[in-house]
Amino acid sequence: MNPLVQYDTVIVGGGPAGLTAALALTRYRRRTLVVESPAPPRNAASRGVHGMIGLEGATPAEVRARAWGELDAYGLAERRHTVAEDVTPAGGGGFHVALEDGSTVRSRTVLLATGVIDVHPEGVEGFAECWGRTVIHCPFCLGWENADRTWGLIADDPDYAATAATAFRAWTADVTAIAPPGMARAAQTRQALRAAGSDLVEGKIVRLHHHDGELHTVEMADGARLKRQTLLWSPPQQQVPLVTRLTGTLGLALDEDGFITTGPDKQTSVPGLYAAGDLTTAWEQGAMNAAGAGASAADAIHFAHTR
Repeated sequence: MNPLVQYDTVIVGGGPAGLTAALALTRYRRRTLVVESPAPPRNAASRGVHGMIGLEGATPAEVRARAWGELDAYGLAERRHTVAEDVTPAGGGGFHVALEDGSTVRSRTVLLATGVIDVHPEGVEGFAECWGRTVIHCPFCLGWENADRTWGLIADDPDYAATAATAFRAWTADVTAIAPPGMARAAQTRQALRAAGSDLVEGKIVRLHHHDGELHTVEMADGARLKRQTLLWSPPQQQVPLVTRLTGTLGLALDEDGFITTGPDKQTSVPGLYAAGDLTTAWEQGAMNAAGAGASAADAIHFAHTR
């Protein structure tokens, strides 16, 4: 590919935000390149997408295949299975996007839609096998599939642990908070939870006993075991390497929790550089929210090109 081929927009990331933006920009008759990493996507462990009308239960792979079938019918969006390594200002405006395959493309605008990286806990045997099935990070995503089971809420904050008694009753009446040893106000939190019919267990989790991803027992470092069928566990998240790099080279601004800050038009602190989806928010993650953000970003990008 010609290293100076010109696009209206390069979209980095081929998930719900990126593909929705690509479809919207295509219908605006904008030439778009979607750069999608060949590595398994963050939602690869998911058995189905939920909450998106018309796509209920479709696997992430099925959603992507259908999206690209629709995009290919228009003929204006291209895709590259590689990694975007850098974004730099281009002389005369716009950006150069350097790709891992050795090529460079140019675009008037760039949309970051990479999602984030879930940092799985080290030394917890069985976590990976249960992740996205019976170890869930979001009750709104997989609460239905785990309803009427015994849950454990992984919490290192007493206020969050205290929500175990009431916050998840839509899905289960049996939630036990599991906290690391030495959590602040543990005794008071345990007392309050027990009064509400719940409990608090302290300990370092070292093993999840399961059958093909179906959790049945949580084992602690001291050998104690707790019978649980589902864990609500939200591990820390971090940005992909490209985003981290751009905070240094372009001054891309992040909030105090490490998520990209954007204006109402999804434009970042760098003019012409937009962001949409999970990389911008800790509390509004999910396929539907990401798709909506991608559509909003596409609208803003289109109108920016008309000025």
